[in-house]
Amino acid sequence: MKNKFLPLSLLIFVLIVASFYITSQFIQPPSKKEFTIATGSKDGQYYKTALLYKEILEKQKVKVNIITSNGSIDNLNLLKEKKADMAFIQNGIDHDVSTHKIKSLASTYYEPLWIFYKNEKYTMDYIVELTSKKISIGKEGSGTFDLSSKILNDNNVNNTNSSILNYSTKEAKDKLLKGEIDAMFLVISPDSPIIKELLENPDINLFSFKRAKAYSRKYNFLEPITLYEGTINLYKNLPSQNVNLLSTTATLVVREDFSEELTRLILKSIKNIHNKKTLFETENQFPNIDNITIVPSTEAQRYFEYGDTWLEKIFPYWIASNLDRLKILLIPLLTLLIPLLKGGFPLYRWSIRSKIYRWYDEVQALDLALEGLEKEELKNKLLEIEELKKEIKEETKVPLSYMGEYYDLIMHLELIISKVNIKINSY
Repeated sequence: MKNKFLPLSLLIFVLIVASFYITSQFIQPPSKKEFTIATGSKDGQYYKTALLYKEILEKQKVKVNIITSNGSIDNLNLLKEKKADMAFIQNGIDHDVSTHKIKSLASTYYEPLWIFYKNEKYTMDYIVELTSKKISIGKEGSGTFDLSSKILNDNNVNNTNSSILNYSTKEAKDKLLKGEIDAMFLVISPDSPIIKELLENPDINLFSFKRAKAYSRKYNFLEPITLYEGTINLYKNLPSQNVNLLSTTATLVVREDFSEELTRLILKSIKNIHNKKTLFETENQFPNIDNITIVPSTEAQRYFEYGDTWLEKIFPYWIASNLDRLKILLIPLLTLLIPLLKGGFPLYRWSIRSKIYRWYDEVQALDLALEGLEKEELKNKLLEIEELKKEIKEETKVPLSYMGEYYDLIMHLELIISKVNIKINSY
């Protein structure tokens, strides 16, 4: 009986190991803890924000590589060419869905469109008044270029009736201050020194969109925002009156094959960077996936809908992630556990009783061997039975609840011993 129990235990063990092995083939391997993010120029807000990401993520053992570019359109091409895994782009940028296989992660902050123009004798109320002017709309490949082109085209301002130029932000600012151009468009953070410099210059005006709400209806990615009087500098009263601006948002996008684990970690990590109250943003307004023109990734949608998992709330992220990835192993475990629990108690009883029953083969063989023996042979058998009895007492350890069956075995041996003694005395 002892030898029969071992193969059964071995079979159960092999089944468990095989189930775990087969299931493990469906477990997604851990993601590479490294990615490359495309930004804009080194003096731009995208680059500065990427540096904050790098600092916070590398504390969690994720390597972040940063590459610069001319802006949003260039960044889309870097993703397409697989030179970058993630990029900042301006929400609303036109892209070819069939070739730019990307998903968005989140909008992170407002990016207002600023239009500065030379101080004329009158205030400019409509974009169409820029007709026949020299206008810089940013370098090709930038988000400023893309949005400015849309706004100008809507007002029929183009190269046929005006001079559309593609200077960098610094070049355009210098030329505007020198009077070499009439207006410049730029999409930039209000914290930029350029904004303060231009607002402080009495020869430069900031355009206020009278029809900001109309533009926001036409382009769902644009929002009307107000720069209130004195917001930039209360002492100098900059600006000197309320200004209506249009704003898009800085958006994080990734290639379609970007790691779900890194997606969650990044969104979890950047919340504390972007959820603060600022000039235009309210507390906890960003990051979000509102009004994004690029479809959010499934994992980003899930994160914004449900937040951190209970594992992420208890454990550091990578521990929680590994535990979550291994949860599929519960399938074979539960599959085997249910029948094992049902059969566990009978199996336990059988294993205990087998410690007793395994001796009965020898007891029965001794009993049958007594027939026809002579007196000396019976005496030898008696010694053999006594030795077996001693061996049983030494090797058979069972719980108290099974002692009745144990003593039944001993009693059977005593009966055989009595039988042998009777035969010996009969000679």
